Amino acid sequence: MLAGLLLLLLLTGKVSPVPTVVYGQAPERVCSYQDVLNYLNLTKDNELFSMTRPVKDYKQPTEVSLEVLLYAILDVREIDQKFVSYVWVFTGWQNEYIQWNPEDFCGIDHISLPTDVLWMPDISIEEMTEKDKAPPSPHLIVLNHGTVIVKNDQVLVSTCRMHVHNFPFDTQSCNLSFKSVVHSVDEIRLIRSLSSAEATLWSREVMLTQYEWLFINMTVTNETANMFGLKQDMMIFTVSMKRRSALYVVNFLLPILFFFSLDLASFLISDIGGEKLSFKVTVLLAVTVMQLILNEILPSSSDKIPLIAIYCIGIFGLMMLSLLETILVMHLMEKDSRDNAAERESEGCNKKDKADRKDDEKKWTSCICDVSADETPAELLKGSSSQLTEESHSSEKLSDELRDVLKTLTLVLNNRKDEGKPGYWTRKAKTINKCFFIFYIIAASLFLLCMFLSWSHA
Repeated sequence: MLAGLLLLLLLTGKVSPVPTVVYGQAPERVCSYQDVLNYLNLTKDNELFSMTRPVKDYKQPTEVSLEVLLYAILDVREIDQKFVSYVWVFTGWQNEYIQWNPEDFCGIDHISLPTDVLWMPDISIEEMTEKDKAPPSPHLIVLNHGTVIVKNDQVLVSTCRMHVHNFPFDTQSCNLSFKSVVHSVDEIRLIRSLSSAEATLWSREVMLTQYEWLFINMTVTNETANMFGLKQDMMIFTVSMKRRSALYVVNFLLPILFFFSLDLASFLISDIGGEKLSFKVTVLLAVTVMQLILNEILPSSSDKIPLIAIYCIGIFGLMMLSLLETILVMHLMEKDSRDNAAERESEGCNKKDKADRKDDEKKWTSCICDVSADETPAELLKGSSSQLTEESHSSEKLSDELRDVLKTLTLVLNNRKDEGKPGYWTRKAKTINKCFFIFYIIAASLFLLCMFLSWSHA
């Protein structure tokens, strides 16, 4: 039980293994580590120490003290669902064939040996997906009462089930499950000497980097796993961490909100012409690009749809409704302009018919007024009466022209009044635009409020 704690104290510098020196007394003799090895008959050729589990009674299980300290969080790959960490792994167990009295060897209470000299437990990590690239520790420490201690620095690439429903305000928990490969629970028992609170405190003290995450705690639990009918002791270290979301809020959530604000401001643009339509399409394409970026971040195997995806889809849907409403309003206004153009064309045709009829009357008058060169007195009298008739006709013609001018002026003034007054479909389009703007504001406010509450209570 004390092997793991002793190892932590030794390797972190909390205590020193240097033996006490009594000043004023000369050492009786000089000792070396080789003397201890010779006493134990500990050599590479002695297979007694390296071949089998170091117990005198095979029914007695070997208790392996296992402690893990999180040194750094290197990466969390949501799309691959992998957790990359740098950990310190401390293991310790009792070798019943190794013991000596430090007083017989000048106070030597521990020695270091190559790892292939002694038996070591076959501890593996279930979630590990890639082989550790860091070389294992070449030495181990043996204490005088038979405790063997090994310390390894490992870069672990392990699989981790990511829950990204609350991304980027999510909290992830990744497990590191340690167990023996071939030994059952009757042969190897995994024990711990540090509690979860102590392991968390030690990890915070040695933590080097946390990437974009904030380390919360590390809990330690023991379980008995049944692997193909073989019961094995398992120790699970659960690393809990919270994402630092400020960067995602600034680079993703706020830009989409700004695009939505631009879409709201586009209601102030005139519906006449295509400027408003092209502006809305441009803003909608910008949100589409943001959705493509989001698709590269989030995993496709999530159990629930992430809230940030719902946020993007909701904003996209509102902006699409706004675009459709703009198309409808422009269609109604265009229909109204077509109707006005048809009315003006019909009025122009009526004016043309009237002008043609007047030209015909002028032709008939000119034909009647033409006379031959040889005229009699009676004909002269007739001519004088015809001149009077012509003068009366000319006066009537002048009055007709004046009436036509007055009618033309009246029509022009009426057309100007009609042009200043909106048509039926234009009035309907403006009403639709006002009603939709109110609906748009209410729907957007409710949607954003629901998203905020969902992220807050998740």
